[in-house]
Amino acid sequence: MNPLEIYPATKKDIPVLFDLIKQLSEFEDLTHELEATEASLEAALFGEQPHAEVLLGYVNQVPVSYALFTYSFSTLLAKPGLYLVDLYVVSKFRKQGIGRAMLVYLAKLAKERNYGRVEWLVLNWNKSAIKLYENLGAEALNEWIPYRLAGAALDDLAGQN
Repeated sequence: MNPLEIYPATKKDIPVLFDLIKQLSEFEDLTHELEATEASLEAALFGEQPHAEVLLGYVNQVPVSYALFTYSFSTLLAKPGLYLVDLYVVSKFRKQGIGRAMLVYLAKLAKERNYGRVEWLVLNWNKSAIKLYENLGAEALNEWIPYRLAGAALDDLAGQN
């Protein structure tokens, strides 16, 4: 395989990123939840108050992966953390070390920024990703249960006194 090059995304990368996000939604069978547009991505990532950062991975100038991350905070460490929202590798480039390389890059970035941890979620059926994460030394936090408040439930709660 040719070397992977990893770059921070810029505004001009929005069409590439959006295409990769569409591929991820198909892989995860979540196209019915895809509401993002190129315009909403640009506003969220490069607007007045950016909400996340993105790394793009290229092989021979072809986009093959992305990692979108934001920030968390640990009160126990009194340090910020890096929260990985998405890590995606195009299907024909999987099992070539690209996911691992993206995670190494993120770990180095977290250390450079003096962050205390890197965290993410993984779908329980994605056995190859789970194997990769465990091989890198990541631990499943089985005692923590993710919760989500969205849609009508979020609207209802926000409307309460």
